[in-house]
Formats: sequence, C-alpha cells, structure tokens
Amino acid sequence: MTEPADDLADALRESVGRLVRATRGHADSLPPAHSATLGLLDREGPRTIAALARRRGVKHQGQSRTVAELTARGMVERETSGDDRRVSVIRITTAGEAAIREDRRARADWLASAIDSELDDDDRALLERVPALLHRLADHG
Repeated sequence: MTEPADDLADALRESVGRLVRATRGHADSLPPAHSATLGLLDREGPRTIAALARRRGVKHQGQSRTVAELTARGMVERETSGDDRRVSVIRITTAGEAAIREDRRARADWLASAIDSELDDDDRALLERVPALLHRLADHG
C-alpha cells in the first residue's frame, strides 16, 4: 500500500469510527450488547449463544448474560435446535424486532438531521456516492 493510501485508510477509519460513535451516542435506545445481539439475530436468523459470541467477538459468559437480559425483556427466546435437540438456539421475538427497528430508525433520523443541518447541496451530492464506495471496500477479499 502506498503512503497516500495509508493516510486515506487511517483518515477513513477514524472518521467512520467517529460517525458510528456519534450516532450511537445521540440515538441509541438499547445498550450496545443488546443492539449488537438483536441486530445479528435480525439479519442472520436464530443462532446458538456460542455462535453469537463468536460472531460478536465476545466471551460465551458475556453473551449468555446478554441473552438472559434480552430474554427477561421479551426480546429473544430460546428454542430447541432442529439439528440437535440438546442445543438451544436464540431467536428474536416480535418485541425484539420492534426494538431494533426503533433503534435503527433513531440512528437514521439523527444522521438525516445532521446531514440536513451540516451539509450543503454539493456535500450531499458527494455523500450520495459514499455508501456504494464503502460497500465495495467492505467486499474486498
């Protein structure tokens, strides 16, 4: 990688991180562990606690605690695996789907407000290209 690409990569990583943290700080209604778990279950379907922990990069014990909290709030439920009756899988409930949808909507609303108040038409036109570019980068092998 060339030095200009290194500098751009560092600047992009920092700015995307700042945007994510700002969005979470202004709009999240769920604790981060709850949001991450519900988001995974919503996008990827039922998973075991071990699979959730691996996917999130956390310890099994911490993920078990998060699942217990979400279960108590009625946002997830355990069901027996179709493959192995000894294994429980965690499934998002209707209440969990509503909570993650509300959390995502709050993030999008905050970001839309920031775009409206901080960016002019030229900035918005440039920003419209960014999602496709970020997807291309994320798909890089």
